[in-house]
Amino acid sequence: MMDTLIDRNPDILGGTPVFYGTRVPIRLLMEYLEAGERVDDFLDAFPTFTKNQVIRLLHIATENLVVDEDSS
Repeated sequence: MMDTLIDRNPDILGGTPVFYGTRVPIRLLMEYLEAGERVDDFLDAFPTFTKNQVIRLLHIATENLVVDEDSS
């Protein structure tokens, strides 16, 4: 299984982060969730993705964006 989830290539949507191997921006998943949609709604709209991919991506986002209070 491919571990790469995110691609950021200047030739694809001007470097907007996308799901690897697609032109689907990561931002689109976040917009679904922000609008109150479920992960399953996103998966229904984009059936080439798996729930595992989405969960792994959200885990990566959490690790990179949430600061552990003990480390500050």
